[in-house]
Amino acid sequence: MPSATETHKFDLEKAVTELKKLGADLYHKDFLLTWQKNDAEIHSVLRIAEILKEMHARNISARMFETGLAVSNFRDNSTRTRFSFASACNLLGLAVQDLDEGKSQIAHGETVRETANMISFLTEVVGIRDDMFIGKGHTYMKEVAEALDDGHRQGVLNQRPAVVNLQCDLDHPTQSMSDLLFIKNHFGGFDKLKGKKIAMTWAYSPSYGKPLSVPQGVIGLASRFGMEIALAYPEGYDLIPEVVQLSRDQAEASGGMLTVGNSMDSAFAGADIVYPKSWAPYDVMQKRVPLLHAGDQTGLKELEKSCLANNAKFKDWECTEEKMKLTKDGKALYMHCLPADITDVSCKAGEVAASVFDRYRDDTYREASYKPYIIAAMILLGKFKDPAALLKTAMERGTSRSLGL
Repeated sequence: MPSATETHKFDLEKAVTELKKLGADLYHKDFLLTWQKNDAEIHSVLRIAEILKEMHARNISARMFETGLAVSNFRDNSTRTRFSFASACNLLGLAVQDLDEGKSQIAHGETVRETANMISFLTEVVGIRDDMFIGKGHTYMKEVAEALDDGHRQGVLNQRPAVVNLQCDLDHPTQSMSDLLFIKNHFGGFDKLKGKKIAMTWAYSPSYGKPLSVPQGVIGLASRFGMEIALAYPEGYDLIPEVVQLSRDQAEASGGMLTVGNSMDSAFAGADIVYPKSWAPYDVMQKRVPLLHAGDQTGLKELEKSCLANNAKFKDWECTEEKMKLTKDGKALYMHCLPADITDVSCKAGEVAASVFDRYRDDTYREASYKPYIIAAMILLGKFKDPAALLKTAMERGTSRSLGL
């Protein structure tokens, strides 16, 4: 069931006033990593997302563009984020065009600089997912951003498109901010998060090579809200050390804490929230990059074989009913970015027991439902100098989103 906060009447006018008071300035700025943004900027994205969600629920149009293109560049597979990006852009009035690199001149050696400018003549936002290569995804996004800066500076582009990170090798900001907004509303406010324990743990999966950016995104954002973060994984399944240290520093500054351990049970003990999610060890991802670049299929198969064999040693790292009993009152909130590896459903053995997942299925769907609004909020802040005034005008205009509602 939705929380009391979610069912309570949302005050749109008050929310817009609060947004204005935050005074954040993300105009002509990209959204790549949450830890590059200050508190006012983070809260502005979250506030706009809630405003847009409420406007949609009230059938108020949030169309801000009469024309314009949103380019979707997914260099890895996606369901939720791909459709969330398309939904967000459509909500604001933008048409979406997928950039299929296999069907473009990129396959013939076209440079990033050239591609970025050629796709951007009438483009307002470029959304990029590039999470396959450690040390590459975030770097690629910065290269695109720099090419757009230059194209706009030289007068090639009338407008400089905003770049939104739809998942890279370091962070998954649209996911972590959706997660945060969900738990904020679940527990009744940001002030209710301080002291809450979240167990961000590795979990067994019958696949390998899953990005590190989800757990890194979660600890990189939750650490700013005074939460007690228990990061746990089997020995050898480390995240990027710099991100863990950054998160530890942020936790200390916010009055929270971050601990790292090798016991799922200890992490779950007394937890208010559990987030069991598989990822590949940092050193494995480092080994994988040169093999992928070299097209070394034999080497990749050998690496996969050894990694899967190592994963299989930790099949007990599963979110079971027994482990859930260790949490606070045995009723911790289960979270997952989806799709989860569900034991005896999507695989023989996986991240979570079917009975646990079924009990929290609707919650995970609610968790995912915030993502289109988070993405739309990032676009608004990047493209408009005064989004609060824009939203106020849209509400006063009161155009129906759908005539049938």
